[in-house]
Amino acid sequence: MYQASENRYDSMAYNRCGKSGLKLPAVSLGLWHNFGDTSSYENMKQMCFTAFDNGITHFDLANNYGPEAGSAEKNLGLILKEHLSQYRDELIISTKAGYGMWDGPYGDWGSRKYLLASLDQSLKRLGLDYVDIFYHHRMDPETPLEETMGALAHAVASGKALYVGLSNYDGATLEKATAILEELHCPFIINQNCYSIFDRTIERNGLKETSKKLGKGIIAFSPLAQGMLTDRYLHGIPEDSRIRTDGRFLNESALTSERLEQIRRLNDLAAERGQTLAEMSLSWILRDGIVTSVLAGASRPSQILDNIKAINNTKFSEDELKLIDEISL
Repeated sequence: MYQASENRYDSMAYNRCGKSGLKLPAVSLGLWHNFGDTSSYENMKQMCFTAFDNGITHFDLANNYGPEAGSAEKNLGLILKEHLSQYRDELIISTKAGYGMWDGPYGDWGSRKYLLASLDQSLKRLGLDYVDIFYHHRMDPETPLEETMGALAHAVASGKALYVGLSNYDGATLEKATAILEELHCPFIINQNCYSIFDRTIERNGLKETSKKLGKGIIAFSPLAQGMLTDRYLHGIPEDSRIRTDGRFLNESALTSERLEQIRRLNDLAAERGQTLAEMSLSWILRDGIVTSVLAGASRPSQILDNIKAINNTKFSEDELKLIDEISL
């Protein structure tokens, strides 16, 4: 029977999520990859145990994480039931809906029909009465924003979610959504967006500064650019890498000679700082206190331990920041 480490809260940093009362670990565990039915259940368990033993209290999902869609929620639900049920009140479990989940016109985007039905399905797979955070996963260009935000508010009012979040929104739409959710007295606290040294979209579209202005947290997904901001590709493409085994999210064409040179130069800077490239890349995201947490995935427990080291050095000199920009932009 799993027993969590008594020292699990000794070294993790916890950051307040915007102006809310909720704190998240500086490093959270994402279940986008390696928690579907094609992965080892024993490895999933050990990753969850390693994460929680080291203060990672937040596990992040979406309805369509797999493969197949829904299997990541189902597998975490089994781990929660068999091993972590006694720690439920120490955990933050989040899920999302917004991408295609089932056939027909009611299994995609942002309608009230889709979001609330999807949340019910997610809770069944997870074996939970509620999730801590329920996100709308992407902006819907056709459904009225009032309808989508109303569905999120209903999820909280019905007791099926404690807080809500928005994912893949831009700054302008975030402001409009915030006004609606405030009028509905809905606890909207966080934005989830892609953010890394190689992807500065939330800086360009205003999301980062708007979140700060509105007092909302940010959690950054793909902080290691699907593995490019690690030592994984410094000496070529390993046969067991994601490019070789699953090219849906990163393919060989992304590793141009220019990109490889950027990775090598960033790796040299990380070494000068006494960090690995992955550690420096996560530290860079947390550098200014605007981002609440980095959402890092893993394929084995040792990667989780490596990711946690990022919280030990989030200070950068002006020269270091300028050099990172010079290399990567």
